[in-house]
Formats: sequence, structure tokens, C-alpha cells
Amino acid sequence: MTLETLAKDIAASAEAQAKAMLKDAKAEANTITAEAEAKASSIRDEANARAEREAEQISQEMVASARQGNQKELLIARRGVLDATYEAAKAKLADPGMKGRATLLKTLLKHAEKISGKDYVLRPVSVDAAVLKKDAGSRTVGGEISGLGGFMMEAADGSVSFDFRFDTLLDRTWNDERAAINETLFG
Repeated sequence: MTLETLAKDIAASAEAQAKAMLKDAKAEANTITAEAEAKASSIRDEANARAEREAEQISQEMVASARQGNQKELLIARRGVLDATYEAAKAKLADPGMKGRATLLKTLLKHAEKISGKDYVLRPVSVDAAVLKKDAGSRTVGGEISGLGGFMMEAADGSVSFDFRFDTLLDRTWNDERAAINETLFG
């Protein structure tokens, strides 16, 4: 074997070894690149999934907040309607020219006579004093009182009284029938 052949063999061997090393390095680089891309893709997918979850949660919170705001506005509006209805009822009861007022007073007076004794004093609200004095019969009529209308029946000694004033009856009915009022107004 000559020196030249030996040099060629060494060069060929070195070239083959270099090619093999280069091939291994490229394969390792491809593996590292693939792993890095897979890891980056996994991180990206995880970040996207987290962002979607957070966006969904924010969306749900915003919808819940909007519903709560709407509910609050609805309750405020309903309260306004209830207050206006109550005030309209008070205004109607306070009107001396209210249709059926005399009949209502007579009905209340009959009811009052059933639960109070003959010695009870009739104390009319100023606006209804004339009508009640006329319908009082033999019953004693006391001093006038304030209110939207109606009267009070009071024991002669002042120990017991029955309140038949329109404002008291309205308040009692309003509180007792709140559910029915809500149902009528708002369904």
C-alpha cells in the first residue's frame, strides 16, 4: 500500500466519518427542532385553551352581571309602579267626591256597630263628618280626626278603639294583599 493510497483511504474514511457525524448532527438537530416545535405547540395550545376558558368565564360573568343589573332595574321599576299605585289609591280615597263614598261609609259603620258597644263614640275624619253625623243615629259623635276618610270608634273611657279610617284600612289591605297586588300588576 502506498502512501498515496493510505492518504486516500484516510481521507475517504475521514470524509465518511464526517458525513456520518454530519448526518447524526442533522438528525439530532431535527429531533431537537421537532421536540421544540411540539413543546411550543403544546404551550400555544395550552395558552389558547386557558385564554378560551378565561374568555368564557368573563363572558359568563358579564352576562350574569348584566342579568343582575336588569333584575335590579326591573325591581326598581316595579317598586315605582307599586308606589304610584299606592299613591293613586290614597288620592282616590282622599277625594270627597269619590263615587260610592257614602255607601262605603255606611258599610263600615254597620260593621263597626257589630264589633263595638253602644257606648262607643264615633269620631269622624273631617271630610266625612257631615255624612257620618247624619248616619250616626243615637250614637255619640266625638271630635273630628285627621285621615283620608272614614272614622274611629272609641270606648267612652278611651281604653279601646277601632280604626276605620281609609288610610289605616288601605295600609292594612296593601300589606295583607301584597302578593295579589303584585300578581295583578305584573302577572
